[in-house]
Amino acid sequence: MTGFAESVGSHDGLRWRWEAKSVNGRSLDLRLRTPPGFDSLEPPARRLAAERFHRGSFQISLTIEPQPEARGLKVDAVALASAVKLAREIAAETGLPPARIDGLLALKGVIVQDDTAPPDQVARGHRDAALLESLMQAFDNLLRERGAEGAKLQALLSGQIDDIARLTAEAGKLAAAQGPALKEKLSAQIKEMVGTAAVAEERLAQEVALLAVKADVREELDRLTAHVQDARGLIAAGRGVGRKLDFLAQEFNREANTLCSKSADIALTRVGLALKAAIDQFREQAQNVE
Repeated sequence: MTGFAESVGSHDGLRWRWEAKSVNGRSLDLRLRTPPGFDSLEPPARRLAAERFHRGSFQISLTIEPQPEARGLKVDAVALASAVKLAREIAAETGLPPARIDGLLALKGVIVQDDTAPPDQVARGHRDAALLESLMQAFDNLLRERGAEGAKLQALLSGQIDDIARLTAEAGKLAAAQGPALKEKLSAQIKEMVGTAAVAEERLAQEVALLAVKADVREELDRLTAHVQDARGLIAAGRGVGRKLDFLAQEFNREANTLCSKSADIALTRVGLALKAAIDQFREQAQNVE
């Protein structure tokens, strides 16, 4: 299921914003984007997501916005050392006076904004706890939004299951009439081939019985009916049934294919094809279920 949610928070001079987006997926796939220095959030963020969601593709992003009063400056020691070394090499080659410290500090990248790193491990832990609490709020908001979509999807799936049940019952009525129809069809074909010659009723009955066995779809209809009941139970159960509905859709399709291949009546074949179309629609929607 799809959804979008966000949450904001602040702690010790930092302000942040979480964004959580989700789209359909066969498994739980979480992609987390955080600024440098916040990599420690990924393992607990994955646990929080697994506690709330069963499947879907999630994109979670964190944006840090330091408060103006919290902004500070620091010297990038590596960049400064490189600048000093380069300045000495240029002075030695050209004979010019060495660069002054104010000039070196003015170089881009030597002085950087110090707005993310906490002063110590304890402060980092408090910061991460506040960030994760805010992430839980975003996940809960996303869960509610996906739940609203799920309620609409539940009604849609229930209607599709009703269509499958109706077509299965219609196929059952047509299948029950296949025996007499087969006998009449076979008799007409034999008369057409042998003319007016009499055909033993016993022999005709044997041939009809063989054809009826080949065209018997009662097992397929029984399994379709059982799958309908299982699907209704899963839809009523709520969350965490997406994979099971996927499997049921495959089973539905298998029985419908067999029914069509066994059909000896054009009307039953048409119902079987309509059944396959309804099952395909059900399969597409089942992939959206968590």
